[in-house]
Amino acid sequence: MNASGAEPLTARPAAGTPRHPSHRADVHRGPVGSELAGTLMIARHILRRDRVRLCVWAIALTAFVLYFSVALRTVFDPEALAARAAVMRTPSGIVMGGPGYGLDHYTPMVAVANEGITWIVAALGIMSLLHVVRHTRAEEDAGRAELMGAGAVGRHAPALATLLVLTAQLLVITVLGALATLAGGDDASFLDGLGMMGGSTLAALVIGAVALLASEVAATSRTATGLALAGLALLFAVRAAGDLIHREGSLLSWFSPFAWPQQMRPFVDLRWWPALLSVAAVLVLLAVAAGLSRRRDLGRGLVADRAGRSQATSWLRSPLALAWRQQRGMLLWSCLGLGLLWLATGTMMSTLADMGRDLVSQTPALAGMLGSDSSAFTGQFLDLILLFAALCAAAYGIVASGQHCRAEETSGRLEAVLAAPVSRRRWLTAQLLVALTGTAVLLVVSVAALAAGALAVGVDDPDVGRYGAALLAHLPATLVFAALSAALFAWVPRGGGLAWMLIAVVFGIAMFGEMLDLPDWVQGISPFHWVPDSFTEDTDPAGPLMLLAVDAVLSALALVGIGRRAIDGGL
Repeated sequence: MNASGAEPLTARPAAGTPRHPSHRADVHRGPVGSELAGTLMIARHILRRDRVRLCVWAIALTAFVLYFSVALRTVFDPEALAARAAVMRTPSGIVMGGPGYGLDHYTPMVAVANEGITWIVAALGIMSLLHVVRHTRAEEDAGRAELMGAGAVGRHAPALATLLVLTAQLLVITVLGALATLAGGDDASFLDGLGMMGGSTLAALVIGAVALLASEVAATSRTATGLALAGLALLFAVRAAGDLIHREGSLLSWFSPFAWPQQMRPFVDLRWWPALLSVAAVLVLLAVAAGLSRRRDLGRGLVADRAGRSQATSWLRSPLALAWRQQRGMLLWSCLGLGLLWLATGTMMSTLADMGRDLVSQTPALAGMLGSDSSAFTGQFLDLILLFAALCAAAYGIVASGQHCRAEETSGRLEAVLAAPVSRRRWLTAQLLVALTGTAVLLVVSVAALAAGALAVGVDDPDVGRYGAALLAHLPATLVFAALSAALFAWVPRGGGLAWMLIAVVFGIAMFGEMLDLPDWVQGISPFHWVPDSFTEDTDPAGPLMLLAVDAVLSALALVGIGRRAIDGGL
């Protein structure tokens, strides 16, 4: 103590003197100025924040592999498997499955690999891109990244932590999925299952890296999600076109990560080296993303938003205008990506008749399924393609309605909007209206692109009117997903992922419902069960009209629910 009785001030340490290890910067940063400081701390936070979401994805993907393996082993005899192999030689089988290795000896696990890898990669890819955008670009939009960066956190730490958690999640899914393949019977092998799931998860990690790149380029999380979804659709189209050029994959196929796990040939002739392509692609994309990150300001995209007018028009004051401005970027990029995908798919129609004629004449099992009419291939192919186009639009609807609204709520922006003379129901009505309209527009663009591709190569059967009728029949079922997502947001805000579960259920019912002879009440869970096959059956308006009523009820429930709960400004 000094003469006045006061405690002496602590002297500032001399330059170069190490500070006490309990200092926060020393604990988390390591070397001063490290761009990766705080990575593990952020990773722990992401794990705690998303623990339920990550578990649901892991359980759902494992259950899909387990169900698929058991079903093909117990339900299908060798003759039925031979018929499935014949279908995998058709254009629709190649597009929706893959190049088709082991078709001459089609065992249950060969069928799992041939028919399941594409959809495992697609599901994991969607999971990966949503995860990456949620914890990178969306954090910057909400302002939390700036607060975090004010502490002892390096510039690249959030992105690296996001990818570390994603990698750990994919590793867990790899092991669980490989164990699930052991239920496939005598031809099951843990090593082959590990190859199938490992190749698929590495391909999904590539898509996650693409989403990270999109998050650096885009100015908002919605635009980044749209860019990433467009990239996913483009990569799928490249793989499909390449496999159609040559049944076991052409040079074009190798430019898509969808093809790399298929080229590992699990359960046929397992080889590991194609997995190195995924590793190399991830490293290259991460290096590019890191370089772009250094060239932009926090909270800004590499492609900046255009400067607005000096004076806004009066209509921009409404919640509807706000919803449109928030969602237009994602809608634009989704339309572009899916439009190109289905345009390329439509150009494949010119080869269907000749291929169908050859396959029917050469494959008795296929002739028994379709008869001698090779034109049946065209109708069945279009019905299947239209279903997947509708599912893609439905996935957009889930993101644009409930998930977008939840992001606005947790970021605190919703509270700021409601502080103005805007009611909750008016705000949600605007968001839902834009989401439903965007879903409809995306489906219109998809069907129009499919028809345009077919007409471009001289295919005029079915005619344009048939495409229009198919669009109207599928639209109400597609809108169910956006309306359900909004209702879940209003009543169970933390249960928005249930809408994605419906996507998985619909896919399983569409692919295996009739083959497994599921009861009608189970198949009726899928909204598309009530939609007739527009290119092979006469259109019955009863199902679509009933689904319109379902859309109205779910939308009304959403508007009722948002007024009955508290607005959560936190996570």
